[in-house]
Amino acid sequence: MTKTWNVAVIGCGIGHNHIAEGYAKLPRQFRVLALCDLDRKRLQTVGAEFSVERRTASFRDVLDMDDVDIVDICTPPALHVDQSMEALAAGKYVICEKPAAGSLADVDRLIAAEKAARGRLMPVFQYRYGNGLQKAKRIIDAGLAGKPYLATVETAWKRGPGYYEVKWRGHWDGELGGVLLTHAIHSIDILTYLMGPVASVFACTATRVNPIEVEDCAVACLTMRSGALASLAATLGSQNEISRLRFHFERVTFESCLEPYAPGNDPWQIIASSKATEAALAEALHGWRDVAPGFAGLLAAYHEALETGGPLPVTLADARASLELVTALLASSEHGQPTQLPIARDHDKYQGWQPRKSLPGSYDR
Repeated sequence: MTKTWNVAVIGCGIGHNHIAEGYAKLPRQFRVLALCDLDRKRLQTVGAEFSVERRTASFRDVLDMDDVDIVDICTPPALHVDQSMEALAAGKYVICEKPAAGSLADVDRLIAAEKAARGRLMPVFQYRYGNGLQKAKRIIDAGLAGKPYLATVETAWKRGPGYYEVKWRGHWDGELGGVLLTHAIHSIDILTYLMGPVASVFACTATRVNPIEVEDCAVACLTMRSGALASLAATLGSQNEISRLRFHFERVTFESCLEPYAPGNDPWQIIASSKATEAALAEALHGWRDVAPGFAGLLAAYHEALETGGPLPVTLADARASLELVTALLASSEHGQPTQLPIARDHDKYQGWQPRKSLPGSYDR
């Protein structure tokens, strides 16, 4: 019998999306039992919209609720590590919005805490979900694509002054990073999800679009551990928002749709090198079952993992891979030279890629 898991959503900004695009579409799997937000007006509005009666401004109150199974953390990035640690210590399962942490040292702390906890922690990378990307994943994992050659990953979004009116955005001690960490992180995750780990990077970053502390434009060339090459470009100054992903393999080329906030959706072009490869791909995809995009797809896979005890659809190891790549990109840009991966514990950016120490206590709960 399917268990309905009780959820408390912490932060009703992006948390609203988690509910509307995820939990509300999966009523047999999840029940949003409580909401927590410092903004009383937003708390009441979201609570009324989704008929959630329990509403509080206290994170501690949520942790004391014995009937809450899952704590879904959608707060500003500087709060993620402390709140995740507290929720794990309270015996809760945890979902955490990106970025899971503000340094490799902190994500390693989370990994250690999860190993000792009753619950597990799932970072959020909802852009993995959708028919197009998941078909590509099946083909690659089946060995049908062959040797990886080259990838191009582009995040071209737009963020203006209104976006940065929220006090923690655009600052190293609140948002923890710029376009690479908070926007292109999704494409960075998809790159390693489909092409494997990165060996080295050379990056340049700039702040060109808004008067903020963090970068809002970036370019990089990457060498994958497989020997394949990749290019990455990201900006928050595009007048036409797109996310574009291209992956070239020995026997297949994959090209994503251009939807900026749903790159995993069909239509993806899956171009085979020969009729024989086409036939093999058709066989591999025979009987394909639709994969819901975004939060609905991620949370459906999450519920299955909870029910079966199987691996989570996104793990802290996945979050660490993306954060290690962000660390390497920002280190390369700062030092003006290539950065090798993996990042060792004695690397000058292991404790944080920010040019000055982040202050997670700056934003009260």
